[in-house]
Amino acid sequence: MIPDDGTLTEEGLAPTGQGTVLLIACGALAHEILALKQLNGWDHLSLTCLPANLHLYPDRIPDAVEAAVRANRDRYARVFVVYADCGTGGMLQARCAALGVEMVAGPHCYSFFEGNDAFAARAETEFTAFYLTDFLVRQFDAFVWRPMGLDRHPELRDAYFGNYTKLVYQAQTDDPALTEKARACADRLGLAFERRFTGYGDLAPALARA
Repeated sequence: MIPDDGTLTEEGLAPTGQGTVLLIACGALAHEILALKQLNGWDHLSLTCLPANLHLYPDRIPDAVEAAVRANRDRYARVFVVYADCGTGGMLQARCAALGVEMVAGPHCYSFFEGNDAFAARAETEFTAFYLTDFLVRQFDAFVWRPMGLDRHPELRDAYFGNYTKLVYQAQTDDPALTEKARACADRLGLAFERRFTGYGDLAPALARA
């Protein structure tokens, strides 16, 4: 049974499954990975997740991933890292290369959910967009509102988001309630709202290769 979002944010997910390939992923991707695993019958894949809140401290991600690889690799035929660069400035890629493990391509999950090529094509015209995924809509307060201090100082909203023009909700699922919550997030930030159904984007073929 998948943990709740709060647990995935703070603690992650211990290794689950009996597969020969271990996926080491961000907790923010647990729902999507397990859905793809079930949909495709990928019983050879096991999953462990690091706490999603590592994204608040990107410099800590390479060390956390390395520790997870070293702690688990002897029990699996192969390890695959389900992180993009995620703000590490290439450090995660270098660490994975040194460890001899592959990782998902792309700068961040917004890119691979939309498809890296499609996201890159929009980059020149969409630099004033703020993105949320399904997980980040559900965890908006934990990843945006409280870390930025907007719960205590809502007047800072314009300072943080004055140069943004819209919130783009990259929907992995068709969930009307989640769409309305995403729209409410846009309203709280004073941004226009756009829902863009991406599904799982490049995550699905990346896992298929694993």
